[in-house]
Amino acid sequence: MTLAEYNIAVDAHADGVYRFALKHLRDEDKAKDVVQESFARLWTKLEEVDGTKTKSYLFTTAHHVIVDEVRKAQRSTRMQESHEDLRFTAQHQPDLKGILDAALATLPPVQRSVLLLRDLEGYTYEEIAELTALNLAQVKVYIYRGRTALKDYIGQLDLVL
Repeated sequence: MTLAEYNIAVDAHADGVYRFALKHLRDEDKAKDVVQESFARLWTKLEEVDGTKTKSYLFTTAHHVIVDEVRKAQRSTRMQESHEDLRFTAQHQPDLKGILDAALATLPPVQRSVLLLRDLEGYTYEEIAELTALNLAQVKVYIYRGRTALKDYIGQLDLVL
């Protein structure tokens, strides 16, 4: 990979990696750190990475950094999820984005990653399998289970209906 290809990769993929990390971590600063770490790792492997596969490399690296971040956060503190923050707004309308974010937070990191790659970023099952180092069957199972868990979570809330 050349320096010019690296600069093109930064322009082309930084926003996508940031959106992926932000949706996963729900923290702007941590999402920016994931983007920075992903591009720093790409920079250290500049000679080894094929210029046509930078997008896959970046999202795979971001996925691994996010999983590491989640594991680190779980070791340091345990937070109990509750429905307290999902109350109606003053206009008596539910905060659907908040409900979806809370539902996503209940998923295991791998399920959340594959679900976000598929539904938010629009990757194919094969691309997700390559990015996450899972086989195709595992990707399909994780996406199915993640969607089912989201449906069950949202279906339990009286606030949405």
